[in-house]
Amino acid sequence: MNAVQCRMARAATGLGVRELAQRAGVAIDTVARLERGDTLRPRTIEAICAALEETGVIFLEATDAAGVGVRLKGDRNA
Repeated sequence: MNAVQCRMARAATGLGVRELAQRAGVAIDTVARLERGDTLRPRTIEAICAALEETGVIFLEATDAAGVGVRLKGDRNA
């Protein structure tokens, strides 16, 4: 997960920075730092990623045809 995917996932789920931080067990500033593109410890990114995945987010890797992205489980339009 990168900064753009985190912002996209929050938008798709309607989570605010505070709520995501609480669900992931990290500080609010940590989520903000991730979304700014700062380097975080891998386990911190994993905790944030897991919290988003629990809300139904699926992270998409880059392909030759498209960049990284996110989708929601059960989203038939993706």
